[in-house]
Amino acid sequence: MGFFDGLLGGRAQFDSGSAASNAIELVKRHQTISLTKQGAATGNLRVNLSWRMRTSDIGGPKRQSLLRHPFQALKPDEVKAHSQSMVNVDLDLGVLYELTDGSKGVVQPLGSFFGDTNAPPYVKCSGDDRFGSGSGETIYVNLDHRDEIKRLLVFVYIYDQTPAFDRTHAVVTLYPSNGPRIEIGLDEQHPQARSCAVVMIENVKGEIVVRREVKFVYGFQAELDRLYGWGLQWGLSL
Repeated sequence: MGFFDGLLGGRAQFDSGSAASNAIELVKRHQTISLTKQGAATGNLRVNLSWRMRTSDIGGPKRQSLLRHPFQALKPDEVKAHSQSMVNVDLDLGVLYELTDGSKGVVQPLGSFFGDTNAPPYVKCSGDDRFGSGSGETIYVNLDHRDEIKRLLVFVYIYDQTPAFDRTHAVVTLYPSNGPRIEIGLDEQHPQARSCAVVMIENVKGEIVVRREVKFVYGFQAELDRLYGWGLQWGLSL
């Protein structure tokens, strides 16, 4: 999938370095990474969602024929400010959790299920950002309680229920307590999808493993639940 892979520099598949200067991008050919092996299975794991509109949706320039206009390729794209179409797309970040004691549930802005980092489920949502700003939406996972966490499914859904993943460039970024950040881009074209299972954080025999999922579905949380066998009871709206 390659979210600007190789264009911006300082971004490597499994490069080591500080979180400020390097990133690991999970893609189809490299889907997993162990936080335990990189010494990052403690402290708060920050999970951030940010997005921007695709150029075609914010009035960006359309490329003209290079045969008629050979110098057009040398012109940079015009950067335009946020338009009304941007605020109409609202992506939300959520987590389905399962603890080792069998407890299951969801942490998400919808329904005000904000969670807690110092008590079960050890996952907390910072709130809801309606505009997809640079800071985006953030969820915190307290990995000091990793032995009590069985699995966490990080997902993204569209708040107003209007399919819009094909209108956005979205990326979920994990900031571990140590080592480079981990990025998962959602650039695949699924125009009718309303939700996406992005990444699974799983305790595998004491090792905290992060695995790329990027599975788009046409429904919402209930459909993600069925896909991964969570077994929760959902209201009709979900």
